[in-house]
Amino acid sequence: MMHTTLFTRMLLSALLSLPIVAHATEYMEKTPFQLSRAFSPGVITEGGRIVWVAGQTATRDNDGKDIANNFEAQVKQVFSQIDQVLKRAGGSLANVVQMTVFIKESRYGDRLVEMRKDMFQNGNYPGSALVTITNFARPGIEIEIQAVGVIGDRCSTENPCSAEALAKKK
Repeated sequence: MMHTTLFTRMLLSALLSLPIVAHATEYMEKTPFQLSRAFSPGVITEGGRIVWVAGQTATRDNDGKDIANNFEAQVKQVFSQIDQVLKRAGGSLANVVQMTVFIKESRYGDRLVEMRKDMFQNGNYPGSALVTITNFARPGIEIEIQAVGVIGDRCSTENPCSAEALAKKK
């Protein structure tokens, strides 16, 4: 019996130490314009582990293929890198609550929005800023994305933390 109790405690302890991958944040209601541009006006979190993802760029994809000056390939690769960083912390791309996107050419803004919709298919878009810049530190870079992820948060659509959502529940 003592062995079973010890085993149960060890198992419970191991389970509690596993990273929580479930996506739990509250996304504020979006206007039609915000939906069309694939961003949320605000994302509310309370608790959870915050992961500040450094600016990600790429001139090579995961297979080592040269993607310099290839905007679409770089977007896919940069989102993949953000996902990889967040997975190392126990989350995924779905845990991104905020991002700042830098692009070299404003003509790519609409294409980025369409690709971002594919990255966040559930419609829970991060808060976001899109900035056009003159150039990047290395030749061939077309985009850089900084992101913030929150893993294991207490807020969600079902358990809202915002004053707005709490007022609607009453």
